[in-house]
Amino acid sequence: MNKERIDILENKPINRALIELALPSIIGMLINAIYNLADTFFIGKLNNPSALGAVTIAFPIMMMVGSIGGMFGIGGGSYLSRLLGQKDYKKANISTSTSFFTSLIVSIIVSIGMFIFVNPLLRVFGATDTIIPYALSYTKIIIVANSITMLNMTMNNLLRAEGAAKRSMYGFLIGSGINILLDPIFIFVFDLGISGAAWATIIGKAISFIYLFSFYAKNKSIAKVSLKYFKPTKEIYGEIFKIGFPSFTRQMLASISMGMINSAAMIYGDSVIAGLGLTQRVFSIAFFIVFGFSTGFQPLAGYSWGANNLKRFKETLKAGIKGSTFIALFFFTAFLFGKNIIISSFTDVVDVQDFSIRMMNAMLIALPFMGFQIIITTMFQSIGKGKPSMILSMARQGYFLIPLLLILPDIFGLNGIIYAQPIADILTLILTIFMFLRQIREFKGITEPKDSDKIKKPAI
Repeated sequence: MNKERIDILENKPINRALIELALPSIIGMLINAIYNLADTFFIGKLNNPSALGAVTIAFPIMMMVGSIGGMFGIGGGSYLSRLLGQKDYKKANISTSTSFFTSLIVSIIVSIGMFIFVNPLLRVFGATDTIIPYALSYTKIIIVANSITMLNMTMNNLLRAEGAAKRSMYGFLIGSGINILLDPIFIFVFDLGISGAAWATIIGKAISFIYLFSFYAKNKSIAKVSLKYFKPTKEIYGEIFKIGFPSFTRQMLASISMGMINSAAMIYGDSVIAGLGLTQRVFSIAFFIVFGFSTGFQPLAGYSWGANNLKRFKETLKAGIKGSTFIALFFFTAFLFGKNIIISSFTDVVDVQDFSIRMMNAMLIALPFMGFQIIITTMFQSIGKGKPSMILSMARQGYFLIPLLLILPDIFGLNGIIYAQPIADILTLILTIFMFLRQIREFKGITEPKDSDKIKKPAI
């Protein structure tokens, strides 16, 4: 099995390899998107904007938690794929184990802190007096599973980095399937309301964790997770944070910006906050699918780069840009013509429907370019370019969106809130194109090594 995964990364034709690596990730991310929508869908059926608004408030907090696990998973995964390309399996074990156990330690600290400060945290993220009771009921339960959430994110990215994308997909499938199955039972049958949605979520995540960790426990992975390989050295953390920290920053800034949007929308009522959350969840489907494709692209690009196979790397990059752009255009078309049906399926509250459709129209402006922007950021992660990866990761939510949220709502009111994100997306696209063109010039200056100079493939 390990030999087969290495063969996919090293020898299989680019399009076939990319499909084989990306398809399980896409399916896994689609399932994750459906899982993210499940709570919104079933809570929306309560026809209570305050309850739906509570999920909106909790979502960026959940993103913060996931971003920490993703930092160790994406950073460790990028380093892992390059180490596998270099055939350095001992250091691959050290990197993987250090990523896993550090994520565990940090998750415990974060969980304690969040539980202590949950009330002011929810207020900062825009909870109104009518939303706060529902938000507390939901978020306090979710915090209990913080460690599981972070470790799942870490393991999913590490498994994809070594080509075990199907295992990651099955982990998403199991956890999300259980969540979706339990949601209506806990919410309606047991009459637990929004608390039932939270319990369904953490049970699904716990079972997903057991499944993913069993892959390491049974020694089926290429890179091992063991305390004997846990070596928190400056070198290891340097490689992990070089790529992982930009990803963490991107998601953390996304959480902060969502909180700012919610806070700015407070004066317009719970229906607007609920509509913001609903629109974000719907658009997350497109984002997760493109991101799933990029996670299939990452190990193939990282391995080729680590093995000094520039030709294969460039072919992978071209295929990645084409594939991600196609996905983005597909969702642009689907949302453009199906937005009314999509929104009305989640809620019967007319005010929430009207604002959600208005928000979707604005978000559609930049959607066609999302695939290109994500794949280029992933390219920089794959080749270990920490600085440009950091810049692009911070640009959308940091350099552009947050300043726009501080300026536009005061000038244009609700329209300033609605159009801040698409304007930030267009500005990020311009920056991405500029940095990509600079990197292309650097690629042209690199000479493809002779076959005899490439790292030879040992027996596995």
